[in-house]
Amino acid sequence: MSTNIKVLVVDDSSLFRQMIMDHLSAQPGIEVVGYAINAYDAKRKIPLLKPDVLTLDVEMPGLNGIEFLKQLLPTNPIPVILVSSLNLSVFDALSAGAIDFVRKPDMTASNSKTVFFASLVPKVRAASIAKVRPARQSAFVPAANNQTRIQPQNQGVAKPMPFPPLSRTVLDSTIIGIGASTGGTEATLAVLQKLPANIPGIVITQHMPEGFTAMYAQRLNRICSMEVREAKNGDIIHPGLALIAPGGKQMEVIRSGRNYIVQCHSGAKVSGHCPSVDVLFSSIAKNVAINKVGIIMTGMGRDGADGLLKMRQSGAFTIGQDKESCVVYGMPMVAFNIGAVCTQASCDNIPSVLLNHLKK
Repeated sequence: MSTNIKVLVVDDSSLFRQMIMDHLSAQPGIEVVGYAINAYDAKRKIPLLKPDVLTLDVEMPGLNGIEFLKQLLPTNPIPVILVSSLNLSVFDALSAGAIDFVRKPDMTASNSKTVFFASLVPKVRAASIAKVRPARQSAFVPAANNQTRIQPQNQGVAKPMPFPPLSRTVLDSTIIGIGASTGGTEATLAVLQKLPANIPGIVITQHMPEGFTAMYAQRLNRICSMEVREAKNGDIIHPGLALIAPGGKQMEVIRSGRNYIVQCHSGAKVSGHCPSVDVLFSSIAKNVAINKVGIIMTGMGRDGADGLLKMRQSGAFTIGQDKESCVVYGMPMVAFNIGAVCTQASCDNIPSVLLNHLKK
């Protein structure tokens, strides 16, 4: 009996479709069982071909990828990897239940295809063992062109947890680090949108390509109570602000006079990633003398585990997302197994665990 990962490629472009099929077919342990030229074609073929993973173009004529996912996943919970151009709609598709995404290659750039496939293949492998979550309606916020904040109570999204305001001392003397990968865009959102605006400064590394991190930050900024933005080199970490590491750059926390700031710089991949959670967490462990909290969330591999251990050894309170709520219980599992995690909690419970710790 074959143990290959069976993949169905869904794309209306014959060029991209064939390119993806040819490359995946050449990978050990992966079998391309077919292709679909649009969502309607995919709906017909899925019951026949029974794929383990779908690669899905987001922008297709007729039924687009987002609507397709909303129809497919409630009855056919198949892991889906999005193949997308630089477009806000990818986040709507992730909210609809897709596992992860890869940026479509620029066919005019010399190494673009190489980068594309170097990202796609491991994501397909990760998706094959991922848990498919139903659409989180609470997070479904249509892409908007303006930056008007969407108030949670008016949009049906999760309200910040009712909690007594934290003291100024706690707000000013704590830094929170969050790291996530596969499934992390929605998991991080689920945590942040339950936190109040009066929260200590937060720094986040989410594995994501260049260009998408700015759009992701804008999306979270419209939904969450605190300010969220893509980090720039030299940004000061302060209460009520969450900074997301820019795609393609490493982000570290350093001391600068009376403040803590982020350094965002080009650099080699660490633990297989740029940005790397290990880089962020290790810098917090080394450079932050005030109270610190580390949170490691869903993701394939072990990025962040060693950095979180350093944080715990330097006195930080550390939280690992539990197996049941992870899309992929990889990074948090390794962190737990090496002793880096003080406590495990579900995605829904991480905000209360964090706030109760800060209250103490």
